[in-house]
Amino acid sequence: MPTLIVAERLMPQGAVSAAQVQQPALLHAAGSLRAALTEVTQAFETVTGLRVEAVYGPSGLLREQLAKGEVAEVFASANMDHPAALAEAGLAGPVVLFARNELCAFVRPGVMVTAETVLERMLDPSIRLGTSTPKADPSGDYAFEVFARAEALKPGAKAALEAKALQLTGGPGSVAAPDGVNAYGHKLASGEADIFLAYRTNAQPLAREQPGVTLVRLPAVLAVGADYGLTVMSKASPNG
Repeated sequence: MPTLIVAERLMPQGAVSAAQVQQPALLHAAGSLRAALTEVTQAFETVTGLRVEAVYGPSGLLREQLAKGEVAEVFASANMDHPAALAEAGLAGPVVLFARNELCAFVRPGVMVTAETVLERMLDPSIRLGTSTPKADPSGDYAFEVFARAEALKPGAKAALEAKALQLTGGPGSVAAPDGVNAYGHKLASGEADIFLAYRTNAQPLAREQPGVTLVRLPAVLAVGADYGLTVMSKASPNG
């Protein structure tokens, strides 16, 4: 991930006064960026002496909060649409593509899935298919894009997958995983899902927490990439 771009956006332009140093830089960012941006913000704080207050969550819900006036300076979204909407409303500056991700299938132990069989297994009535929540969380939107691609391979697949998808994370009413626990791994471990469509960047934390979980990359005909957009809010202080 090109974290240097994020660091540059956080870096203040010109000299920083003592009064400005006392004010934190306010970052709102997609939950999937937490690990990478924690490293960036720590480096930023070391170099500048400025403290960063970070809020992580589903990008769609963060966009709603910012549109309603929540104070923020930098918004890093898991898609381009949410920051673009803020820019079009005059609430933020130009949007920069700064990172990319990939949707994959994470499979709980005991369930056999390969790239060749992933669509068949997702359609299997006995398989609990987990996704995040569309509109509230881009991960859910990307999952539903996978379903739309599946229609070209198997007529009726789109409707069937949309109907059976369990929107377990990313929504305003979603039950959060315990602190410090990967949300998707938690849903797989609890048995709420057998297959969960989520970002490939979950592979490392899941390997630590749930070594038996399998990552299956989607075949090219189903694969959906994720473009991450960054913007600076119009009312950002010099710290942002």
